[in-house]
Amino acid sequence: MELADFLSLIHPAIAVFFVFPLIGMVVNFAWATRQRRLQTAVSGKSKIPPVVGVEHRQLGNWLSGTVVGIALLGLAYPIGKNIIKNQLWNKDIFQVVFILFMFAATIASLVLLYRANQALWRGVFATLTGAGLVILGCQDGVFRRTNEWYWSHYYFGIAAAMLMIFSLAIVPNIYKDRSNRWRIVHTILNCIALLLFIGQGMTGTRDLLEIPLSWQESHIYQCDFVKQTCPMPNPQPK
Repeated sequence: MELADFLSLIHPAIAVFFVFPLIGMVVNFAWATRQRRLQTAVSGKSKIPPVVGVEHRQLGNWLSGTVVGIALLGLAYPIGKNIIKNQLWNKDIFQVVFILFMFAATIASLVLLYRANQALWRGVFATLTGAGLVILGCQDGVFRRTNEWYWSHYYFGIAAAMLMIFSLAIVPNIYKDRSNRWRIVHTILNCIALLLFIGQGMTGTRDLLEIPLSWQESHIYQCDFVKQTCPMPNPQPK
């Protein structure tokens, strides 16, 4: 395994040992928070400690930033590989500078989203963060599987990251809204996000099986992936 192959494993490795356990904890605290709210509404008290709500919010904030971060990491590898492979700095230095700027701007927008208090600025920085992800995802080198968008690791990941950005942006609204409309929106969207995360686990595993090692690429990419056939090797001389 070469260095390029090792770097390609960083994204799925972080997802396995950090992101998915964090998802489990957030879901667990979300369920406990809801059960406590329901029990309190019925009997006025609950055995579930009130700290579960605080823990849910803190871990949820961590999860949102982590999902966006791992999405950026997943985009950085194929984009960087394409830049190096094609020596893009010699052909179009403006594009290289633009890509680096977009990574920096997206990260900065996410940081500012965490710090923003006013609803207007939360909306602005959430929009900028999401736009940065989409623009970077459109760069050459990113494997999008657009012909099968409904089963694409890329599209699932971008959609999940967008939902996390939106959830992060509306958190203050949830605590201010007495009608619980924002809470309901938050619950519905994050249930969809949970399904997307499950899909990410399945599509990510599939893509790892399909991506060849560096020394195999010249041979594997001669295959017809639609017909699922590969050229027959030349017979060895006797």
